[in-house]
Order: sequence, then structure tokens, then C-alpha cells
Amino acid sequence: MSYQRTQYFSSRRQQNWSRNQNTVAFVSAIKLGPVTHTVLVALMITILGLIYLTQATRATSYDYATQKIDSQIAELNTQKSDLQIENARLTALETVKNSRVASTMTTPATTNYVQQ
Repeated sequence: MSYQRTQYFSSRRQQNWSRNQNTVAFVSAIKLGPVTHTVLVALMITILGLIYLTQATRATSYDYATQKIDSQIAELNTQKSDLQIENARLTALETVKNSRVASTMTTPATTNYVQQ
């Protein structure tokens, strides 16, 4: 069995290689120069930068959502405190005096105080 040399593969059969070693090396048909390598590296850095920016803006959008929820929580807390104040006002002394229980109470005939 003989191997032919092509422009893509160069046989290493002529060298004395031992078992379980590659005897064929891949030779690329495309040759890239230093300018092309620089452009490719710049493109890869740009793509990685864009990926980073999309991830960063996604985190910022989550931050806006949490800020909106925090403002809703603060608004609901102020409404709760207003309702507690209104509840205290409605259960004030005047309301208690005008209740049915207070109207059935009698006034005492005499009032005595403890003296020290």
C-alpha cells in the first residue's frame, strides 16, 4: 500500500515513527498573514465585548424591575400607615362614647378617691 503526497497531507511514513503515533500531518491550504490574524483577534475581542455588554444590560434591566417593585412596596407601606391612622381615629374616644354599650352605662352616685 503506497501513500500519495497531496497539498493537504504530508506523509510521515518515511520517518521512523514507532507504534501509535500519527503518520499523517494536516497541512492547511489557506495561509493567513499577520494582518489577517490581527483582524481575526480584533473581531473575536469585539464579539466577546458585545456578549459582555448584553449580559451587563440584562442585569441592569433586572435592577430597574427590582427598583420598581421596591417603590411599589414603599407606596403600599405608606398606604398601610395611613389606614392604621384612620383606624385609630375611627376607634377614638368619641366613637366609644357614642356606642350602644356606653349609652347603657349609668353614672355613679358618689365618687370617692383614695387619699394618702
